[in-house]
Amino acid sequence: MLIDPYIQQILVTIGIGIILAQGLNIITGLTGQLSLGHAAFMSIGAFSGALLTIKAGLPFPLVVLAGGMTAAVAAVLVGWPILRLTGDYLAICTLGFAEIVKVVFLNLDITNRAFGLTVPPPATSVPLPLTVLASALLVSLASQSIRCSRFGRALMAIRDDEIAAAAAGIDVARHKVRAFGVSAFMAGVGGCLYAHVLGYINPSDFGFLKSVDMLAMVVLGGLGSVPGAVLGAAFLGAAPELLRFMASYRMLVYGAMLVALMVFRPDGLLGGINLWDFALRRLGRTSQRTRGEN
Repeated sequence: MLIDPYIQQILVTIGIGIILAQGLNIITGLTGQLSLGHAAFMSIGAFSGALLTIKAGLPFPLVVLAGGMTAAVAAVLVGWPILRLTGDYLAICTLGFAEIVKVVFLNLDITNRAFGLTVPPPATSVPLPLTVLASALLVSLASQSIRCSRFGRALMAIRDDEIAAAAAGIDVARHKVRAFGVSAFMAGVGGCLYAHVLGYINPSDFGFLKSVDMLAMVVLGGLGSVPGAVLGAAFLGAAPELLRFMASYRMLVYGAMLVALMVFRPDGLLGGINLWDFALRRLGRTSQRTRGEN
């Protein structure tokens, strides 16, 4: 890519952030289930993808898909028991799961314990930054498709009122687990790309603060909003770098910006604004105007 390496690195960071935010938005924004353990699924995708590259040398697209599927399987297995919980209890349970995964990776020989893994360049002819940005676009389109589908409407019904959703014939438990699996798949894809972009991963990189970063992207953009997740990831990915010229005051201004945004836009930057429906209405009016002129 013929872009300045510094700008390219920021774009790649934003692209990975978009993938992670879209994944968490499925379970937290659409389904209304607060998860504080998505860093665990990101780490599962990162380490499984890294090990497949190191040990098997598979083509990179297969590595990325395998990383996402491994995270999704883990989510389904853990989701059946813990998704019977709600609210704070679910948040604490997912947080505990994330800590368990981190400790397991810190003690496994195959993950090189606390020393971490050095990840070789992936076996692909496509530039890695381009792969990241294309993956972010595909994940965003898939998220919007899910939101507009029957499955997505069922998830939003569960978010609004589980009892009413169950009375309407929605299998609440099954839909929650499916949403958790899709969400973890996206987190695993993001983790796999993250591992190959950095070239080195350590279990300590996927702690509680990584889950908080993902949650901040979703909340800042607007819970349940697909464009909001993109905007939130872009803001949180670029703001620290754009404020770097302020040196010592950078993080102070960064924190103040977040507080101000949440005060004046408590629903998020795009919360309550359905850009997809707005675009469809605009297209419909344009087509009607064109037919009227003809």
